[in-house]
Parts: sequence; C-alpha cells; structure tokens
Amino acid sequence: MSELRISAIIPNFNHAKFLPRVVASYLNQPVLPDEIFLMDDASTDNSVEVMEELARKHPLIRVVRNEKNMGCNATMNRGMELAKGDYVIFTAADDEVRPGVIERHARMLRAHPEASLSSGICEWRCTTTGMHWLNGGAMPSKECYLSPTEMVLLSRQGRLAINNQNAVYKKSDLQAAGGWLPELHWFADWFADCAVGFRHGMCHVPEVLSNFYLQPGSYYNAKSRNYAERRAVMARMLELFDSEQYRDVAPLVRRSGFMGGFGWSMMRVILSRPGRWKNLTPAFVWLSGKRCTEVIGRRFFPDWLARWSLKTFYGMRHQQG
Repeated sequence: MSELRISAIIPNFNHAKFLPRVVASYLNQPVLPDEIFLMDDASTDNSVEVMEELARKHPLIRVVRNEKNMGCNATMNRGMELAKGDYVIFTAADDEVRPGVIERHARMLRAHPEASLSSGICEWRCTTTGMHWLNGGAMPSKECYLSPTEMVLLSRQGRLAINNQNAVYKKSDLQAAGGWLPELHWFADWFADCAVGFRHGMCHVPEVLSNFYLQPGSYYNAKSRNYAERRAVMARMLELFDSEQYRDVAPLVRRSGFMGGFGWSMMRVILSRPGRWKNLTPAFVWLSGKRCTEVIGRRFFPDWLARWSLKTFYGMRHQQG
C-alpha cells in the first residue's frame, strides 16, 4: 500500500468487549491498512488493558489514550492528526468491517484521485429486534465515481448513501472541511460527508463492506435521548451551510434533498424560521416523508410489514436473519 497509505482509526469509550472483534475485522483483511489507531476516550472499563494486549500481539496497532473524556468526534480528529496515511477510515469500536474493505476502496481511489471518499454498502443490525438490512443497496450496481452533480441526482431519487463505518476519506479534504465538528455531536459524520462529497465527488463500491450494530448503549442511539438538543444541532448545521466556509456546497445539499434523511425532526427545524424555508425543496419533502415511513415501520409494524416498509419506502435490500 505504499502508493496509497490508509490509516484505520477506531474510537472507543467503554466498549472493551467489542474491541477484539473490530480489530480482528481489520487484521483479517487480504490487504491491511498501514496502521491501526486504537483511540481510548478515557474509558472507565478495562478497554486500555484490552488495547495494550492487542498492540503487543500486532505491530500495526498503536494505542492512544485521552487524559480526559473528549467525545467521539474530538477523539477521531485527534486520531486523524496522528495518522501518517493520506487516507483515513473510521470504524466505531462496536462495529466491524468486512473482508476487502481496504483493497476495494484503495483500488477505486487510485483510479479516481479526484474523489474525496469511497464508500460501500453497510449491513445494519438491530440487536434488540434481530432485524438487519442493507444501507446503500439502492446505490449503483457497478463500482463507479460519482461527481457532485451525480450525487445530487441519486439523492433526489432516494438512492444516495454514504456509510461511515467503511468509508475511506482523503485526509486533506476532510481536514479542509473542518473534520468531525464536535459541536454537531451525532451528526458530524453526515455533515462532513456533505462537505467533502458535494465538493469533490465520491467513489462507490457495490459490496457489503461493514456491519453497523444498533444497540442500546451505542453512540448512534444516544441521539434520540434529547429531542430538543437534537433539533438544536440540526439548526446549527443549517447555520453552517449558510456560512462562508460551506456556502459552495449548500446549494447542492438543498437540491439533493439529502437532509430529508433526518425526517420530521429536520422538517420542524426548517419550518420554525422563515429564513430556513429555502431548504424546503421538493426532494427534501419527499425524502423526509420516506424517512418517516421507514422509522414508523421499523419501530411499530410487525416484522414482515416492517421488512416490506424498508424495501418499498426506504430503498433498502433487506437481509433475512
């Protein structure tokens, strides 16, 4: 991988029991990353001991500890600053990558150096219901480079997906876009995807390259605990898109309707102030409705009806358990 260096960054907070699984998913690759950073955010369990034991066995691994809890986004930014690779991949400690993730993305990024990232399909697994489905299954069936304009068109069709659990980013582009903004909490990855993707385009690999676990203690599920704070973060994203730094990508984001993935919550935020109504594009309204249908179906429908809802309204290829 000397011609294209990829650093893997794994942020962790109190997920000691999952660390061997995610590390093994990287070490079992046919092509390995150039380095693996295990970033501990001042865990109170035995995470550091597990990390240090893994590092003793595998020379690719480097353990980095935060003296105090900084939060997931700041921890990932710290890992990116330490990384020697030109490209970086971030996978949460409780998720895992599939075989081929480094090899496939490296091939695409070598072929398309203009791309800011390369992403594949991700299998989402709900640990409480046992349901699992593919996010990104409606993306093109052949590997390809997507220009920002092509990303807009795919999004307007409800087909655009960027899966952060397996995406490889060009480090310089991600850092120029501000990296993972801590103030955006759970939505920093979505915002960064827009900031780099709608500027430089992306590569797509039509293979399942990661598993994302929806479980009660995950960072992802924390976003649903405080709806007022969640809406405040969404409002902050809209403010950032109006700022000089992101004004170039804002029109593409609006035309794409990509914010519709936040559903009714984002709709409320936009409707609350006339200055935000410019985001109420037809694509946003349509995609917001689709998202609401998917959430309602997954939470309240019987399993068979929920699967039908996922397939019909959300553009996902459901996987049987």
